[in-house]
Amino acid sequence: MRITCPHCGRRDVAEFTYQGDANRLRPDPASTDQAAWNAYVYDRVNTRGPHREFWQHSGGCRAHLAVERDTATHAILSVSYARDSDTARAGRRP
Repeated sequence: MRITCPHCGRRDVAEFTYQGDANRLRPDPASTDQAAWNAYVYDRVNTRGPHREFWQHSGGCRAHLAVERDTATHAILSVSYARDSDTARAGRRP
């Protein structure tokens, strides 16, 4: 599998580290809602088809990336910087 880093270009997946599902929103760190934290940590959807994930280019520029990957074929559909992703913007606090 090859991932095209926006900074370094097309690279082998061995240079990257999977960072997790990019579709979930983290609860407020000050929250004491046990159900919300349990759902965030333990509940997972096993998606078949296009899925958004966070990856880090750990063997290169170290950028954090938002990757859309087809879980059935492992085809990379899109790559952008994680800071530019919808999930990252939604999780930011003013």
